[in-house]
Amino acid sequence: MCETTAPAAKGRSTRGHVPEPYLTELAAGVHAFIQPDGGWCLNNAGFVTDGDATLVVDTAATERRAQLLRRRIAESGAPTPRLLVNTHHHGDHTYGNSVFTPEATIVGHAACRSELLAAGHQLHAVWPQVEYGDIRLTPPTVTYREELTLHVGGTEVRLIHPGVAHTTGDTIVWLPRQRVVFAGDLVFHGGTPFLFMGSLAGSLRALRLLRSLDAAVVVPGHGPVAGPEVYDGVERYLEFVGRLAEEGRAAGRTPLEAARGADLGPFAELAEPERLVANLHRAYAELAGAAPGSPLDVVAGFGDMTVLNGGVPVACHA
Repeated sequence: MCETTAPAAKGRSTRGHVPEPYLTELAAGVHAFIQPDGGWCLNNAGFVTDGDATLVVDTAATERRAQLLRRRIAESGAPTPRLLVNTHHHGDHTYGNSVFTPEATIVGHAACRSELLAAGHQLHAVWPQVEYGDIRLTPPTVTYREELTLHVGGTEVRLIHPGVAHTTGDTIVWLPRQRVVFAGDLVFHGGTPFLFMGSLAGSLRALRLLRSLDAAVVVPGHGPVAGPEVYDGVERYLEFVGRLAEEGRAAGRTPLEAARGADLGPFAELAEPERLVANLHRAYAELAGAAPGSPLDVVAGFGDMTVLNGGVPVACHA
């Protein structure tokens, strides 16, 4: 892998300073756009090109960062993107879509489109102080249900829906010849997974599907590029959430009470630990028989995260 911007960008952000995104070459014509430190709103994106055509995977939470991604693609020598794939509907992965249209056709799962339209300016509602720029909600115009294969010149790009996992409309972007997978938010590397709008059981199934692809390089939705060993840490965390939910619900504790009393152990090193209580909301709902991805009380979930975080609101540094 080859970095094409300053290595200093890889560090964790310090208070008052957020490192700039950087490109990493994963294979010939395949790049990841990494946004340190991978916290709230700081997602990863990427692009695939054969020199004649270009496909983008996800965008960014602000117009400035999406424009930076577009500029980095142009500076690499790749032509203007004509395809853009969204791994799911969350604003950090889709807010910048309009920066690439009308030249690019946006592709995503059918639920990605419907959830994006239903959610509206979702990030504005949570973090209104962020300077998002000119954000025009631009959903996928080409959708699929189970699998779809795209071709960027001679490069095969397989889109796979793993079922309800991080959200109801996740897409795995798999390049079989290069053995590179863009996992979206099915995988967090160095950060706490987030299941509130998806499914705990579905997220575990999605990891099994990812393993079956036998990728050599994994681009997580947040955090640095990794190998397939990254799945192990995510799986252990999800299993921890499941055990904690079963024990807490059996003892009559609320998700917040269970989260407050939890010994995070090795997971205490993960960023955004406040997500634990939101994940417990989802796990409790599934134990009660709720369908995967069924709507939960967003105010309650984010309110509990704020309380668990010591009264300081969770932060978006985009």
